[in-house]
Amino acid sequence: MQLPLEYKRELENLFSDESEYRRFLSCYDEPPYRGIRINTLKVDEERFKEIFKFKIKKSPFSKDSYYLEDDVNSIGNLSLHHAGAFYVQEPSASSAVTVLDPQPYEKILDLCAAPGGKSTQIAAALRGRGLLWSNEIVASRARILLSNIERMGIRNAVVSSCSPEVLCEKLCGFFDKILVDAPCSGEGMFRKNPEAIVEWSPEHVKACAKRQLAILRTAAKALRNGGVLVYSTCTFSLEENEGVIYDFLKEDSDFALEDIDAQFGRAACKVGLGGILIDTSKARRIFPQDGGEGHFVARMRKIRDGAKKVRSFNYKAAKNTDNKLGDEIFSQLFNCDVYGKIAKVSDKFIILPEDLPDLSGLGVLRAGVLLATSKGSVWEPAHAAFMAVAKEELKFSVDLSSDSSEVLEYLRGHEISLDDKLNGYVGVCVDGIVAGFGKAVNGRLKNKYPKGLRILS
Repeated sequence: MQLPLEYKRELENLFSDESEYRRFLSCYDEPPYRGIRINTLKVDEERFKEIFKFKIKKSPFSKDSYYLEDDVNSIGNLSLHHAGAFYVQEPSASSAVTVLDPQPYEKILDLCAAPGGKSTQIAAALRGRGLLWSNEIVASRARILLSNIERMGIRNAVVSSCSPEVLCEKLCGFFDKILVDAPCSGEGMFRKNPEAIVEWSPEHVKACAKRQLAILRTAAKALRNGGVLVYSTCTFSLEENEGVIYDFLKEDSDFALEDIDAQFGRAACKVGLGGILIDTSKARRIFPQDGGEGHFVARMRKIRDGAKKVRSFNYKAAKNTDNKLGDEIFSQLFNCDVYGKIAKVSDKFIILPEDLPDLSGLGVLRAGVLLATSKGSVWEPAHAAFMAVAKEELKFSVDLSSDSSEVLEYLRGHEISLDDKLNGYVGVCVDGIVAGFGKAVNGRLKNKYPKGLRILS
């Protein structure tokens, strides 16, 4: 692998001795790390290991993160992946959320969230309690983010496509914790995606650092007093990592850098410029020789605050609220209690999370879970509504083996046979994990698996 000379010089300066630098370079002759993260919203670790057909090995970066063997291919086509049982994620990428340490009932913002790896990890930690706000400024990437949020069965999320400036100004002081997984030069992606090398340049690094600092400044507005701001990248650049943290803390005395108590990676570099020393070594770096492709994580606490309060969202303000029909739809499909307020917006019934702020003007693609779409008095349930419940919560269900021909036919969008005693909407499960639904008619299941998600081969 041909690495840019300027890049190699920069990396050489990051290591304390020549042997460590040589060890780093030798990693480019090895295959990249591959991994998955178990989605504990849908399946626990013990059950997952029973039904997953490949060997996995625990990673040090989060309690649900695992290394995957090199010879596992097309993992995105596995039925368990379609069911949201796991998320494909390079192991060290899970370190940032471990450092963020989300807790149930907290309000958390993932400001640069697509495609959703860190957002879905946050949601699993929240356990359906609290609020996750996942934002992605690029609309096409935000739609991918929404799809992953739905696949993983997340009930308490808002997905938006909004500029950070607008979002953080309107939600000033609203969040308990904020993650800024900033767009970067992607040096930690070189082994996984050699094309990233072609895009790299010193000028690109400088442009990224400037943008990252601007995003951090903006994110700070949306954090409450005493809240936590975590900054992460998948690059090795001193300028984009310690340099950005240094500049941010130098100009904003409301924040203090905290030590990261972690068993992974290594201490970051110390940076002192202009006679001012900020101990940026409290942050963490992960190099390939540390077991991950590459990550930088810093945790900061907001110690002072002048932020204004934000008003709570008023459910009654939702237009065309029709809770009675919404409740009837829910009760026909599921055995559990409704986990939020059902509102009718245009032709859609949506189960809203609790404690929402005012959503107007924030580019919201979805708040909560889409329950159903209606046309007059006729309604049809949404795929997302089934993905957000467990098998035990379904009124009617069929359970297929993850390696059966029937589940493959279902994921391809074909009809399948089933017990002719079943009629109406039926949840389709894979080894006990809900993967979608269909409509049972005379011993056949009319397929309702979304066309954009189907296996084409």
